[in-house]
Amino acid sequence: MRKISLAIAAASMSVPMVALPTAPAVAHDGYHGKTWKDSRGRWRCKRPNGTTGMLVGGAAGALAGRAIDTRGDRATGTILGAAAGALIGREIERGRSRCR
Repeated sequence: MRKISLAIAAASMSVPMVALPTAPAVAHDGYHGKTWKDSRGRWRCKRPNGTTGMLVGGAAGALAGRAIDTRGDRATGTILGAAAGALIGREIERGRSRCR
């Protein structure tokens, strides 16, 4: 098996590389992924609003709060954990994006 792998690697290195023609890049009305130019010529950026992070953080926080609060009906720990997790998850998601 080792000899076959080495033979395939040697054969692939000995084959000359052929350059294929490529099409030139075309601008799409000032839009480049997450950034674009508005009608006044200013650059704008699409940033996440944090909804996904808030939902995931709230769910994780609720589970963690329920596990930490072991006395009584555990509703207080669940509610406080969900609120804290939602705020932390939202800030983490919004803080990751960079469009400068």
